Amino acid sequence: MLLPLQAGCRHALFIAALFALVLPPACHAVDDATSESLPFIFNGKDFTGWKIPSEPYWTIDSGTIIGQSDADKKTSMLYTEKSYGDVVFETEVRFRGEIDSGIVVRKPELQVQIGVSRSLQRDMTCSFYTNKYPEEAQAKRASEVFKLNDWNRIRVEAKGNTFTVWLNGEKVARYTSDAYNDAAPIGLQIHAGVLMKVEFRGLRALAL
Repeated sequence: MLLPLQAGCRHALFIAALFALVLPPACHAVDDATSESLPFIFNGKDFTGWKIPSEPYWTIDSGTIIGQSDADKKTSMLYTEKSYGDVVFETEVRFRGEIDSGIVVRKPELQVQIGVSRSLQRDMTCSFYTNKYPEEAQAKRASEVFKLNDWNRIRVEAKGNTFTVWLNGEKVARYTSDAYNDAAPIGLQIHAGVLMKVEFRGLRALAL
């Protein structure tokens, strides 16, 4: 036989049900719906909206931006025409073997490393580079969520003096600095000194 709930229990159940309706369910650091709502900044067909560098290292194939160096192994940067201050930028990245690439935001440039650091000679993907790799800005958990030889989703948020990186939906680095204040184009990098190929697709950005 079911006994009627006492008033206090009924009240507690009502409050719990109300919070279940009002509060969103627990989610990962990056919500997929939010990611999908970011506007594309690459149309998948040509470099409209981007500044094409003089080096012939950047091409487009099947909706993907490909950065590939040659025997000269020069540095090359591909920048957006638009400048961003506070921004969320997101892209999927794929590469094989050793590369040295990155995503840059703000001015002076703050870089999110992709691949092996020339100076440290080890993989520093998703760590912040500031002419060095500050201990507090290193993505020490990135290797746990990185998918080898596959597409990896990198999300960079620059908001005020705080810079955050997510890898495949997991927050892996956060850095706070007052040194990077000015709006600037978002850049993709090919570093000098290494023969490399890196692919980017699904490039999105939203000014905050």
